[in-house]
Amino acid sequence: MKPGRASRTAELVCMGRAAAHGATTVTRFSDPTAMALLPDEVRARVERFRAGVTPKGLRGRLGRAYLERQSKVMVARTVAIDDAIRGATSPQLVILGAGLDGRAWRMPELRDVVVFEVDHPDSQRDKRSRVGALSPCARDIRWVPVDFERDALDGALAKAGHDPARPTTWIWEGVVMYLTPADVEATLAVLAQRSAAGSRLVILYHSPALMLRVVGLLVRRLGEPLRSAFTADAMRALLARHGFGVTADEDIHGIGAALSPDVGSATKVAKHLRIVTADRRS
Repeated sequence: MKPGRASRTAELVCMGRAAAHGATTVTRFSDPTAMALLPDEVRARVERFRAGVTPKGLRGRLGRAYLERQSKVMVARTVAIDDAIRGATSPQLVILGAGLDGRAWRMPELRDVVVFEVDHPDSQRDKRSRVGALSPCARDIRWVPVDFERDALDGALAKAGHDPARPTTWIWEGVVMYLTPADVEATLAVLAQRSAAGSRLVILYHSPALMLRVVGLLVRRLGEPLRSAFTADAMRALLARHGFGVTADEDIHGIGAALSPDVGSATKVAKHLRIVTADRRS
């Protein structure tokens, strides 16, 4: 991230959810929070997209094509992670690199859950300036400002009241690929220490692929370069070292194809994106 600025990739992810809300054939997807969480200028771009406004120029047309595909990728990505959260029923939910995630304000299943929003202070400040327009669904929402490359996650969670003796669902959706393998390992060590039996960890990660050359160029220009990728076997071994057993690991295309033909078609280029679910061993 560029110092002093909220995450641009978080905005792109939220744009995809906002574009898809109410406009997809996948009835299991819904995100009424996404539009409200976007900055005004970005929200206006999504509104033009949803209104069917034809953009001018090559750049505008490419941007519209990107958002069309991104909206379908986000449908698959969101449904899979939401399902993993519902299946865990933990009393604590920690969202690592929360960005513009709206789950604490849109998932009624969190009514008895304490949600910890962990993110870079700049991104968190930007989000908090707009979240007041939404009504919480979670029992409690606690803000935990952390720079994953510099700050002590363990101490920050303890200060916010996270209880390591109670099961936790950890969502690590859009961060791992921007961290070095050493930083990923260090964070997993903290999660292992703070995960009671019955805890669940859900990670969105990149597997090695030629497509990452294109993706890498884009996010580097946004100030958020890619730093890690794992094969499914490497991810399984990494999680096992920290006491988590993998129960599911699928690529976004496979998830999307099971939801609908149009989402399956659009996610063919996103096979490098994988979602792994792993549970804490007793």
